[in-house]
Amino acid sequence: MKKFYLPICFVLCTLAAPVAAQIHLEGYRQADIAPQWLDGRWTAQWISVPGEPQNAYGIYHFRKTFELPEQPERFVVHVSADNRYKLYVNGELASVGPARGDVFNWNFETVDLARWLKPGKNTLAAVVWNFAEMKPVAQVSFNQTGLIVQGNTAAEEAVNTNDSWLCSHNGSYKPHQARVYGYYAAGPGEQVDAAAYPWGWETPGFDDSAWNKAQAGMTGGAKGARDYPGRLLVPTPIPPMENRTERFAEVRRSDGVRIPEGFPGRAATVTVPAHTTAEILLDNDSLTTAYLSLLFSGGKGSQITVAYAEALYRDTQTFFKDDRNEVKNKQFLGYEDIVRPDGGNGRLYTTLWWRTWRYVKLTVTTQDEPLELQDIYGTFTAYPFERASSFAAPGHEKLSRMLDIGWRTARLCANETYMDCPYYEQLQYFGDTRIQAMISLYNTRDPYMVRNALEQGRQSIVADGITMSRYPSGLHQFISSFSLYWICTGYDYWRYRGDEEYLKTLLPAFRGVLSWYEGFLREDHSLGYIPHWFFADWASNFDGGEPIREKEGNSAFQDLLFVMGLDAMAEMEQAFGIPMYGERFRKMADAIRGTIRPKYWEENKGLFADTYDRRNYSQHVNVLAVLLGAVSGNEAKAVMERTLSDTTLTQATIYFRYYLNQALQKAGLGDRLLDNLKVWDDQMALGLTTWAEQPEPSRSDCHAWGASPNIEFFRIVLGIDSDGPGFSKVRIAPSLGELKEASGSIPHPQGDVAVRYHVGKRGELFAEISLPDAVEGTFVWKGETRPLRGGTQTINIK
Repeated sequence: MKKFYLPICFVLCTLAAPVAAQIHLEGYRQADIAPQWLDGRWTAQWISVPGEPQNAYGIYHFRKTFELPEQPERFVVHVSADNRYKLYVNGELASVGPARGDVFNWNFETVDLARWLKPGKNTLAAVVWNFAEMKPVAQVSFNQTGLIVQGNTAAEEAVNTNDSWLCSHNGSYKPHQARVYGYYAAGPGEQVDAAAYPWGWETPGFDDSAWNKAQAGMTGGAKGARDYPGRLLVPTPIPPMENRTERFAEVRRSDGVRIPEGFPGRAATVTVPAHTTAEILLDNDSLTTAYLSLLFSGGKGSQITVAYAEALYRDTQTFFKDDRNEVKNKQFLGYEDIVRPDGGNGRLYTTLWWRTWRYVKLTVTTQDEPLELQDIYGTFTAYPFERASSFAAPGHEKLSRMLDIGWRTARLCANETYMDCPYYEQLQYFGDTRIQAMISLYNTRDPYMVRNALEQGRQSIVADGITMSRYPSGLHQFISSFSLYWICTGYDYWRYRGDEEYLKTLLPAFRGVLSWYEGFLREDHSLGYIPHWFFADWASNFDGGEPIREKEGNSAFQDLLFVMGLDAMAEMEQAFGIPMYGERFRKMADAIRGTIRPKYWEENKGLFADTYDRRNYSQHVNVLAVLLGAVSGNEAKAVMERTLSDTTLTQATIYFRYYLNQALQKAGLGDRLLDNLKVWDDQMALGLTTWAEQPEPSRSDCHAWGASPNIEFFRIVLGIDSDGPGFSKVRIAPSLGELKEASGSIPHPQGDVAVRYHVGKRGELFAEISLPDAVEGTFVWKGETRPLRGGTQTINIK
C-alpha cells in the first residue's frame, strides 16, 4: 500500500487532543441553566413506580402538588425521562421529551413553567412510557423507566423529583402491532381500555389519594460528573417541536353511519347506532405528522380502530399505490391504534406518540349502546423550521409547486432529528442527512439542527473509527459510505455557515473515518472491497442499493466516494485544522483520482465503467467522475451528455439525482436542469404531496432525500452559491434554461441574498442582485464575469 501516513504516535496524539474540550453541544436554553447542573450531580432523583419491573412495557403517571404564595415571574425546571414523557402544569401541556439522544448524551429540556402557575395549590403531572423491547429503533434507553425534574434554583427545588411525588401504573394500555408493507421500525400502536384509564389524571382536581409514593433512585448527573454510572444528562441542543391543531379535509367514503355537515373540518357528532359496524375514511388532503385526538361519549363495550396510511394500495401483492388521490377500489393497509370506550362522556384520547398519515380509517363496532364520535383532529408536530427562502418563475408555477412539496417533505422528515421517513423508521441516516442539512442551509436560518446531526454522527462512532449508518439508534447498523457523507455534511456546514471553532472539534473524528478507509487502500491507489453495507442508490440493478463491485473491490464508485471525503477534509484541514494533514489528504485524493481514467475509462463508449471488468456502466460513477475532477472541461461536458442520453446505463433514482444535478452544473450544463425533472413530474402526476423514497412501488411516500430541488432551484437555476467559508463570498451564476423571468432569495448568515432576472428577446440579461452589506462576490453569465458588492445593484449583459 502506498504510504501517506505520518508517524503513528503523532497521529494518535493529534487525533485525541481537541476532543476533551468538547463535552457536548451548547444547549438550546443553556443560558437559563444554573451552572451547577451542567457539570455535577443534581439534587433531584430519578423516580419510578414501586413494584414495577425496571424495563418492561408500561405507561406510568406521576404527580406533585405544591403551593405558591403568588404567581412567579419565572419558574424554571429541567426535565427528562426514559423512554419518553409529557409534562403538564395544572392540566396544560408544558413540555414533551426528551429529545432523542443516547445514554452518554441524555437530553433534558429546560422549561419555564411560570405562565401556567397560580397562587395557592399547583399540580405538576407527567406521563412516562417505556416501550422496552418494542420501542422504536430510534429510541435509545438506559433500560430503566424513570422521570427526573430538577428545579433551577432554590425557589423551584420544591418540585424536585423524590419520594414526595405520587405515582401510578396505567394498566389501560397494551401494545398493538398491525401489518405494514416493508421494513418498519417506528414502534407499536396502542390499545387503550377506557374503563381502566384514570381520566383527568393531569388536572389539579384529580383524586390521587390512592396513589403510591414514588420510588426514588439515584440522583441525576450531568455529563462530566465524577464517577457517575447513570444517564449522562446534557441540555437539549434543539428547540421544542412545533405543535398546532390540524383539521382533516374531508370524508372520502363512509359505511354504516351518517356524516353530519361540516365534519371533519369542524367538531360535529357522528352517532354510530348500537349493534353496528361503521367505517369512515378521512382524507387530510396532504401527508402530515401529528398526534391524533379522538373525542367520544357512550358506546360502552364498543371498539374504535384508528388506522393510518400514507396512501391506499391498488393491491397488496405488488404494493403499487398509483394515484394517491384515488381511493375507489383500493385497499387500506397501515398501522393502528385501538380504543375501547367505557360509556363515559367527553372522553378525549390522544396518542402518546405522533403518527403519520394522509388517510385515516375509523372502524367502529358497537354493542348494546350507541357511540358518539364528537370530534377527531390532529396536532401537527415537526421541527420548528421557518421557511426563509423565496422563488418565483412566472408562467412556470409547477416549479413553485415542486418547492412546496419539497418543503413539506423536509418538514415531515425532521422532528427531534432529521429522519429518513416519518411513517416507517424515523431514523437519522447520515447519507440522507447531508441533503436534508443542505435544504436547511438554503431555506432556513436555523442554527441548531445541522450541528445536532453532526454531533450525533460523532456520538455514533465505534472503536473501528466509522460512524453508524444512522443515529440515535438502539440497533447498530453500518453503511460505510454514509461515514463519508457525514464528513461532507461538516464540509457543507463550514462552507455555508462557518462555525470553525465547533468544526475543529470534529476534525479528529473525521480523520478517524478516513484512517479506517485508508486501511483498505492498496498499492495501486484503489480500495479493496469495503465491508458493511456500501449503499449508493436504489437503482434497478444495484443489489440492496450497492454499486456493482468486484470481489476484490475494484469499484470506481468506492474510489471516487473516498476522494469526495478526502477533498472535503483537505480543504478543512488547510483552513482551520492541521495544514500538513490537509496536504496529506490532498495528495492521497490526487493519487486516487489519477488512477480513475486508466482503470475505468472505456474509450469506445466515452464513459467510465463501474469496475475493471467493464461489466456495468452507471450514471452514478460518471456523475462522481465529473464532480470530483476525474474528467474536466469539454470532455466532462461530453461525459454528462452521454450520461443523460444513454439509457443502457444504470439510472440514478430519486436519491442520487442530488449528485447528478450538481454534475450537470459542474460540466457547464446547468441549463439542462429544468429539462431533467421527470422523476419529480412523475410523482406529481401520481398525486404525491411529499417526495417518495423511490419510484413505484415505493415503500415510503415521504423521503427528504428527494427534496433536492429545494437546494438546486436556488443553487443552480438562480445560481446562488457560497464562494468562501461561512458564505463569506457569494458566487452567482444563473442557469435559467428556457426561463425568461425568475427571482428569489435565500437566507445568508448576514442577511439575505436576493436576485431578479429578465431575459430579453435577443438573449440579453437584466439582473438585479442584492447582497448583505459587508458581503462581496462575483456574477457569472455565459462566460462573462462581473464583481458584486454589498447592497443592491443591477447588471445588464447583452
